[in-house]
Amino acid sequence: MKKSAFYFNLSTINHIGIGFFKYKLTPHPTFVASGNAFVKILGYSSKKELTSKSFSSFFACSKERENFFSLLKKKGRVKFFEALFLKKSKRKIWIAISASLIKENGSKFIEGIIEDITQHKKMEEKLALERDFLQNLLDNIPDAVYFKDRKNRIIKVNKFYLQGMKKPLEEIIGKTDFDFFPYEQAKKMSEDDNYVLKTGKPIVGKIERTLLPDGRWNQVITTKIPMYNREGKIIGTMGITRDMTAYAHLERERLELVINSLEALGKALEIRDPYTYGHAKRVAYLAQCLVKELGWDEDRILGIRLAAQLHDIGKIGVPSDILAKPGHLSEWEYKVIQAHVEKGFQLLKDIKSKFPLAEIIYQHHERLDGSGYPRGLKKDEILEEAKILAISDVLEAMTHRRPYREALGLKKALKELKKGAGVKYDKDLVYLLLKILRRSDFHSFWLTSPS
Repeated sequence: MKKSAFYFNLSTINHIGIGFFKYKLTPHPTFVASGNAFVKILGYSSKKELTSKSFSSFFACSKERENFFSLLKKKGRVKFFEALFLKKSKRKIWIAISASLIKENGSKFIEGIIEDITQHKKMEEKLALERDFLQNLLDNIPDAVYFKDRKNRIIKVNKFYLQGMKKPLEEIIGKTDFDFFPYEQAKKMSEDDNYVLKTGKPIVGKIERTLLPDGRWNQVITTKIPMYNREGKIIGTMGITRDMTAYAHLERERLELVINSLEALGKALEIRDPYTYGHAKRVAYLAQCLVKELGWDEDRILGIRLAAQLHDIGKIGVPSDILAKPGHLSEWEYKVIQAHVEKGFQLLKDIKSKFPLAEIIYQHHERLDGSGYPRGLKKDEILEEAKILAISDVLEAMTHRRPYREALGLKKALKELKKGAGVKYDKDLVYLLLKILRRSDFHSFWLTSPS
């Protein structure tokens, strides 16, 4: 007699709920042995009740029955085959069958075990439902959502991400940003991912520009957060990126409308006082040179350029005979001139912009030691933009002819700035201006090439 394919202790497997069975296929199909757990799983009260039952009758689905017997016949063994079985009460349960086809004394038998995996399948279905719900939720979010492991490799994305990348899923999973974006751009993305992985702190609402595979640039806002496992260990990152390009264009159009309106004000001043308008353009050029050295972003550079071009806009309310007076000003006339700062502030304070335009103009005659006007602000009370305008204004005014005097020259202007460095004017900004001048061999470039 051939030895059985399974060796076990029946009392042990019955105790742990595993149902052993031995079923004779030929010549007369019948159960020749079964464990108590097998009987209990199928809802019968005794082994005797099984003698009239065929093993194939327990299958609730004919296709599963056919697949089981086909595999068993082909391979001689089946491991953990999942199928729906019918209990005595006709209630369906999920079971897993592990069985072998054996021969003994010229007869064929199926010998194996079954396990009730109904609860496991219910949990599996619940998890699948939750997984599908999460995927549907992600796919209906109008933002690119992506998950990365600790090596910044993409492990999951939503439909919007795929649409933006214009690549199939299999070409994205397992890749990093370096596979899709220019090196410098991908490097910044990777640095952000590593920051989140290292610190556990999220990056929220970072505005950046990205180059898409089709060659288009877009403006996005990105949030990245750490992902944790059950032990509280960071296992990766999750990112959400929203395309803000259309909004950015709308903001740019609105900004251009504001700029055009402000430039119209500048033109009105030019009609009344060509000198003041030319002075403002040259101050703007100097200020731009300084902030580019400081590495400011485009929006902030635009802000100080506008503030510089309009810093004397309040003079539109000063009588022309005072503005163009060739001689020295009286004390009263000087106070009228000084009032242009307040008038400029009042003129611009209600204009909405992303930079404090009116306040910069309000402060451009303030000095670190409080000796400026109109409010006598000191040190950190003064905006950095206003500090830049202050030294740009002084340099241009002293090196260019005024209605009431000739130009004092670069030498005197630099003497004034050096003397006031750290007292009236920001020392670092004065030294930066000297660096720029030294590079141009102390040529008064702003007088001949205003931008």
